[in-house]
Amino acid sequence: MKIAIMQPYFFPYIGYFQLINAVDEFVVYDDIKYTKKGWINRNRILVDGKDSYITLPLKMDSDYLDIRDRYLAKTWVAERNKMLNRIIGAYGKAPYFTAVYPPVKKSILFEDDNLFNFILNSLLMVSEYLEIQTPFVVSSTISVDRELKSGKKVVEICNAREADAYINPIGGVELYSKDNFKSKGVELYFLKTNDFKYKQFNNEFIPFLSIIDVMMFNSKEEIKEYLTSYYTLL
Repeated sequence: MKIAIMQPYFFPYIGYFQLINAVDEFVVYDDIKYTKKGWINRNRILVDGKDSYITLPLKMDSDYLDIRDRYLAKTWVAERNKMLNRIIGAYGKAPYFTAVYPPVKKSILFEDDNLFNFILNSLLMVSEYLEIQTPFVVSSTISVDRELKSGKKVVEICNAREADAYINPIGGVELYSKDNFKSKGVELYFLKTNDFKYKQFNNEFIPFLSIIDVMMFNSKEEIKEYLTSYYTLL
């Protein structure tokens, strides 16, 4: 069985969904520390031909809390409508707006202020829209030593889930040792997204934007082709 393990990201780029689609089980971390300036609570969309951030505002809290212990700010109730209006302004004339906006809107209006629950719901909704069948597993439901870090924790999760292969984004090449994984009965692979372009109105193409951008400008059939447009390295 092949698995992947990732932090939850807010409407992440297509490489994240390629990873979900490439495995038999997708583990989402909820019991690791929230990191600032990453992609957990923000992403980029196309606004007037340029990339622009959409961000979930967070309640002020300790920097040492896990993702599952962080919450959306009280201002989110008002700010979510502003985010929806930005998305309408950005993509209202996109070819697949009519089909894509309803699930995006439903995700943003999801009534749960827990950061992990909120993002997990959006990941599930996008996966459903893209007809990705991979089951999700929340990391805290897996019985492993919570004190383990990095590769050791990943290997233990793989063993707990009886996985014999682990696929990681290409950015983790320097983080993990193939030999360490293999000694524990797990083959380590890295996934790299192939370069591809699609029409973003009449603008110069900007890659690696939120999956919202991909869905607004491409049919489900085209996106399914993109989902397999990658290669894996041993």
